[in-house]
Amino acid sequence: ETRAEPTVLPAKFPNLICNGCSGIAVGMATNIPPHNLCEAVDGLVALIDNPDIDGEQLMQYVKGPDFPTGAIIYGKEGIREAYLTGRGKITLRARAEVQQEKGGRQSIVITEIPFQVNKAELLESIARLIREKKIEGIADLRDESDREGIRIVIELRKEADSSVVLNLLYAHTSLQTTFGAIMLALVDGQPKVLTLKQMLSSFLQHRHQVVTRRTRFELNKAEKRAHILEGLKIALQNIDEIISIIGKSEDSSVAKELLCQRFSLSETQAQAILDMRLGRLTRLEQGKVEEEHEELLKSIAEHKALLADYSQRMEVIKRELLALKKKYGDGRRTEIVEEEVEQITIEDLIAEEQMAVTISHSGYIKRLSLDTYRRQQRGGFGVKGMATKDEDFVEHLVIASTHDWILFLTDRGQCHWLKVYEIPEGSRSSKGRSIVNLLNVRDEETITAFVPVKQFDSHHFLTIGTCRGIIKKTSLAAYSSPRRGGIRAISLSEDDKVIAAALTDGKKDILLATEGGRAIRFSEAEVRETGRSAQGVRGMRLSEDDKVVGMVIAERSGNGQTVKGSSAEEFLLSVSENGYGKRTGISAYPLTHRGGRGVISAKVTPRNGKVVAVAKVKSRDEVMIISQGGNLIRLAVKNIRIASRNTQGVKLVRLREDKVIDVAAVVSELSS
Repeated sequence: ETRAEPTVLPAKFPNLICNGCSGIAVGMATNIPPHNLCEAVDGLVALIDNPDIDGEQLMQYVKGPDFPTGAIIYGKEGIREAYLTGRGKITLRARAEVQQEKGGRQSIVITEIPFQVNKAELLESIARLIREKKIEGIADLRDESDREGIRIVIELRKEADSSVVLNLLYAHTSLQTTFGAIMLALVDGQPKVLTLKQMLSSFLQHRHQVVTRRTRFELNKAEKRAHILEGLKIALQNIDEIISIIGKSEDSSVAKELLCQRFSLSETQAQAILDMRLGRLTRLEQGKVEEEHEELLKSIAEHKALLADYSQRMEVIKRELLALKKKYGDGRRTEIVEEEVEQITIEDLIAEEQMAVTISHSGYIKRLSLDTYRRQQRGGFGVKGMATKDEDFVEHLVIASTHDWILFLTDRGQCHWLKVYEIPEGSRSSKGRSIVNLLNVRDEETITAFVPVKQFDSHHFLTIGTCRGIIKKTSLAAYSSPRRGGIRAISLSEDDKVIAAALTDGKKDILLATEGGRAIRFSEAEVRETGRSAQGVRGMRLSEDDKVVGMVIAERSGNGQTVKGSSAEEFLLSVSENGYGKRTGISAYPLTHRGGRGVISAKVTPRNGKVVAVAKVKSRDEVMIISQGGNLIRLAVKNIRIASRNTQGVKLVRLREDKVIDVAAVVSELSS
């Protein structure tokens, strides 16, 4: 027995499960992740108690891999696949925490990294990305690791977005890795891909075989010793005769033969008597032989009972596993979160911030951060917002997040799509990029309205207004499939053009304002929902020399009027071509039915000129006013005088032979 070489060591510790294994052979590979000892023992005990337990139930005990380097496993689907099929992909991310530093800066502190990631190589890859400017916003990279553990500090610049930097690090470094689990092992000498239950069952079968063989070995050993002790007992009971036989024998072989004949002893027993020292003849030694023999008989009975009862053998395995857990078990190091890691998109790598998007009369577009424009007092000259040619001027301005879609509507009712981050970012004085290079806009069409959209759903509508007073409302879901050439959003007559568009929810009021200083307010519910290519309905009846210049969407209270006197009160800001403007409470505009001529909204005189733009504002908001020459001025709404409908307004901006052409509201959340 001692000359036989073992192929499997009789270990109590579930080594393959707890420590894992990785290797490659011809035509096959294995990659078993390590697990927590306590969880592995709990799973084995559960399988002993209930052999019919399924894989899903076992996962209540064995939660998932537990890597020595910690980190975080995202999602349970990969674990589930690995445990139920033997193969699965497990996503690991480093444990990273964003900490606030002095001066408003932030730092990303990494304290755990994914399994099998080399820290030195990780630091080098981050440094290389910084040098190559593939990741911007990092001011410093430090390794503060010591014997207490890993600590990598990534210090960010003040303007950097920590979530974007983290996403870039996850995308381009080994801070995020995938562990491809292949639970392949040799079972009875044959390679086999195992499920979790099969792996645990194989270990229990191994332990059962070990316990069975161990018990048989102990039984055989005890029976041999008991047999010898029985011979010694006979010798001690007949000590005088034994001594006489040995003394009269010529040699030991004769003595052995005589003893066997006289007392019916086996050769083994006779040899044990001959080998017995004289000191064993004392009464004390005789008592020890009796005691040892009784203990051996009990042990033999226990061994036989154990070999005869499968459940007893499994209880032995269970006790040994629980003792192992108590002595060596520790807490889980790798955290498992329910959230699955979604594929990192380009949006995840771009900071979400509010931008001012401008389009010039000649079709040049650009985006600038709102922080580019400094807040000014009423009557200032403004900040140069775009470098324009002599015959060009900025015509449209909209505020949107970099992650928003923008729906572009042409004057002829065609709709195009673009993500805000796809629009080139420029400086205050740059011209921008021709929109025809970004969108397939026909030569004879121009962009007259554009609407920021976060999500296309059926609960909101794209409401379009035209210069001839037509209103059209279509479900936003109808625009959810971008097409390169655009789609028709409204059918127009030859003398009509799209002048405005907005998102609505079917419960708002619509207010149309004309360049002649008239306005009408009616319920959105009066505008029936129509298909994308429909014409729409009449919203306002116009005189021959008048046209609609703006449309705003207003909130309503239960009585059909806006809330008056509160900080949330809505105003209609009217701006004239000569730089005059005023704000009038929307509650001052009576709610009527669509199709009417409306009421006076602004007094139009040669001094202030025609109304060129309107916007819905609140006192806490800010606005941007833009001129043909490309000047922009940013004003706090609270500094603009509140006036009644039949007034001219006050001077908002000095233009120096320039004309105002548009206005856009900057809501309070973006104004700070």
